[in-house]
Amino acid sequence: MLMAVDIGNTNIAIGFLEGGHITGTYRLTTQQDRTADEYGILITQLLSLSGYGRQDVEDVVVASVVPEVMHSFRASLVRFLDIEPMVVGPGIKTGMNIRLDDPRSLGADCLCDCVGAYFVYGGPVLVADFGTATTFNYVDGQAGIRSGLITVGIRSGAAVLAGKTAQLPQVEITKPGTILATGTRTAMQAGLYYNFLGGLERIVDQFRKEIGGDFKVVATGGLGSIFSDETDRIDIYDPDLMFKGMALIRERNREDRPGGLRTA
Repeated sequence: MLMAVDIGNTNIAIGFLEGGHITGTYRLTTQQDRTADEYGILITQLLSLSGYGRQDVEDVVVASVVPEVMHSFRASLVRFLDIEPMVVGPGIKTGMNIRLDDPRSLGADCLCDCVGAYFVYGGPVLVADFGTATTFNYVDGQAGIRSGLITVGIRSGAAVLAGKTAQLPQVEITKPGTILATGTRTAMQAGLYYNFLGGLERIVDQFRKEIGGDFKVVATGGLGSIFSDETDRIDIYDPDLMFKGMALIRERNREDRPGGLRTA
């Protein structure tokens, strides 16, 4: 069984994959002060919830955009699973040609999304990830990552709105029943939702205009489900896209990691 881990700014997403199928997914809150033992105990518990033991984990792939968490998390994998994880980054074979000004600037999470979208659904493809930040990455028909766009995530926008104004509360991110809001909370929800939805559609339209051709739009991320059924700009919503990309990356590097890198 392969364990795939996405360490993001808000959450750590963990997926278990066996025989090409995802058998379990979990999310932990990202906390920089957790110790290796705390992470190890949580991992052991999640394995048990999915019917696995530590001995069932053949290999671990990690994509992280939070370097401060990596030391303790990696140490937990070595101590509790006896596996040195494969970390997505320079030197890892992905099948992608990163044609950006600075290829190293592309986040590991975005790279895994692009691998999953291109090799599962085909290209050209625009990959939209609705996370703490919202990212759009365009992959051409020859597996070249040609362009990336980063904007604020809707939950981050809501937090800033509440944090910077004395009388506005934190609100749940959800589709409002109507845009004709009559209270503060519903006014915020409607404003955030339709502002973000309109921005999403405008971004996709601008990509099409400047590229001068058509492409699929594959969306992922926890908040993607709120918008995927409400616009014709999104062709596919796949909440497990990153895990699929990580599994494909592991396959490309299998010769270098037969059974994982056991530390014993």
